[in-house]
Amino acid sequence: MQKKLSYCVLCAWTLFCLCAFQTTKPAYQIFDQKGNISNYSKLIQEAKKADIVLFGELHNNPICHWLQKEVTQDLHQEAGKNLILGAEMFEADNQTILSEYTNGLIGEKQFKDEAKLWNNYATDYAPLVEFSKKNQIPFIATNIPRRYANMVAKKGLKSLETLSNEAKNWVAPLPITIDLELNAYKSMANMSHGASGGMGGGVVMDFASGQAVKDATMAHFILKNWQKGKIFLHYNGSYHSDNFESIVWYLQKQNKNLKILTISSVEQKNIEKLDKENENKANFIIAIPENMTKTY
Repeated sequence: MQKKLSYCVLCAWTLFCLCAFQTTKPAYQIFDQKGNISNYSKLIQEAKKADIVLFGELHNNPICHWLQKEVTQDLHQEAGKNLILGAEMFEADNQTILSEYTNGLIGEKQFKDEAKLWNNYATDYAPLVEFSKKNQIPFIATNIPRRYANMVAKKGLKSLETLSNEAKNWVAPLPITIDLELNAYKSMANMSHGASGGMGGGVVMDFASGQAVKDATMAHFILKNWQKGKIFLHYNGSYHSDNFESIVWYLQKQNKNLKILTISSVEQKNIEKLDKENENKANFIIAIPENMTKTY
């Protein structure tokens, strides 16, 4: 009788666990580079040891933006004044107004009226800027002004040489080296070639170069503002740091001894296991349900 009762209890517990698992709706799952299940605590522990953390986001994904705020708060708790923030979402020629706002020299309305802010700034990036302002953490505008990236995409790298000396302050030092054999740029060139109906190779290369100058410039301003003993936490689209290329390549080109930690964000139908195609994208990969609501 006792054995039968124990068996029934075990069956009931198993059924409860299965039902609980089926009704759980996790918003994300963190994996390591090899696709093994990891967790947020391990991510923070490794980020604390890094010189530079590249948080690759999906621009319209709320889980990415929430976790960016969480990582920022937790790294600040550990690093204090040794934390520096930076973002693709701010162009380098907006550094003055960004610093004026975070240092309390101008008001929010003036900042929003005059800065070149993304359409999703209020929901997705304002919390990071406000955290910077409140805690007096430097916030660096790292991206090349869009007009110059567009110029390269249309006219090629040599067009940057025609810029004024003042304008060149907002771009990585010239000449900019680009390895078009990197998968990030090669795949972009292939996509643009297909979409263009077989345009000439020069046009396709210019399209990929327009992306590369963004990565080169972001790497330049990250290193220009990073100091040994500090952690630079940078927010960028995953494409700019996936597969340890792009920004990572430019950072390592200038300093091979940097400890760089990358985070990638991916969307999957099932997040219990990392899809094979998403392995090795970064040191940590955040898998998010593909039906997650979007911020825009």
